[in-house]
Amino acid sequence: MTRKLIIATAIAAVMASATAPAFANSVFIEQYGFGNGAGGAQAGFGNVIGVYQNGVWNSAVSHQNGNGNTAAVGQEGFNNYADTWQLGNGNQAGVGQFGSNHNAILTQDGNGNIAAGVQVGDGCDANVSQNGGGNVAAFVQACP
Repeated sequence: MTRKLIIATAIAAVMASATAPAFANSVFIEQYGFGNGAGGAQAGFGNVIGVYQNGVWNSAVSHQNGNGNTAAVGQEGFNNYADTWQLGNGNQAGVGQFGSNHNAILTQDGNGNIAAGVQVGDGCDANVSQNGGGNVAAFVQACP
């Protein structure tokens, strides 16, 4: 009996470790240029962070707590900053900034929220905050 219990426990442990990557979080970062920085934190499972930066002195930070959240940041130019905060499940946030001196902060607290953005030119600022569930926000700005 003890032998069967040990074998069953070993098989269960092997199967559990084999399926664990399906619940893993993912981070994708690509940076070109000089002085770019990216950081983030994830708690939960099935979260994805993607960052692409091309230029000089661009920064991106993403925080995700919950399950099934996705954050994407793409920046071209210089001195751009993007920050995404997501609490809950199934949230999606994206920022695309082209030009220089842009700031974007997307904060979502709840489930199933979607926020998007594009900023073009010089010196745009955006701050989106959503609470609850099923909220959708989009912004596009062209600054001189």
